[in-house]
Amino acid sequence: MKISEQTISALGSIITGDGGCSPYRTGQKLVSFFNEFGSEDTYGSGFPSRRNYAEDKLREFNDTPAMKDIVVAAFDPRHFLEKEHDINSVVKYLNQFLEFDNYELRPTGKRWEVYKLGGTQIDLSHPYENSVEITHIFIDEQIKKCDKKLAEGDFDGAITNARSLVEAVLSEIEKEFDPNPPEYDGNLPKLYKRVQKHLNLSPGQEGLAKCLRQILSGLTSIVSGLATLRNRMSDSHVISYKPLEHHARLAVNSAKTLCDFLFETKEYQMQKKKNSNT
Repeated sequence: MKISEQTISALGSIITGDGGCSPYRTGQKLVSFFNEFGSEDTYGSGFPSRRNYAEDKLREFNDTPAMKDIVVAAFDPRHFLEKEHDINSVVKYLNQFLEFDNYELRPTGKRWEVYKLGGTQIDLSHPYENSVEITHIFIDEQIKKCDKKLAEGDFDGAITNARSLVEAVLSEIEKEFDPNPPEYDGNLPKLYKRVQKHLNLSPGQEGLAKCLRQILSGLTSIVSGLATLRNRMSDSHVISYKPLEHHARLAVNSAKTLCDFLFETKEYQMQKKKNSNT
């Protein structure tokens, strides 16, 4: 995470408490704060001004993974307990600066997390959103994790969750058509072929327009690509290629597009079957 000098100045005043909007940290507490991220400083004679020390440490950690952890730690809600300072106002203040660096602090549970701004992202709703079944909750979690990890810059993790999302959706759809499906052996393309048959999505079916045949073939390619991409670029295997943001965003958006189409097709096929039985 890399932030500008203006943001360093704003964040420094928040960490020291000199700006009056956040709790005050003594020199010793500032040393302890930054030592949590790998520094080995000591407080004593010749120590610089608190403000200069904080800003110099922020420059030292700038453009490293630790910077994101420092920002999150600066807004640990426990630091604001029983104080007259409003953490929401402080977050709003810093976000004015972070926005220029393409970042934003957002609430996540009881804590605050740093999210990366920018980039096109597809939203995905699913028919299991209000379900309490474990598999349905897992699907919802994978969607949220895809978005969260993209925003946090964890591109390896985003790719892993994109494949996990497709696996979970395919497995759930298969169970809706086959109460006793074959055990999933980790072969994603093979699982997709079985679901393909249930949903009548085979590109080779007769009477299918050429354009639709090409699109259905493309869905098969997405599944195969996600399987290969995850093996070579995700955090679940030894990585042979380091994914960049646009790689991870492509994987996540492709997975969401595929799942959205599968949900729609499943509903269509089930309604069609229902109508034929009445």
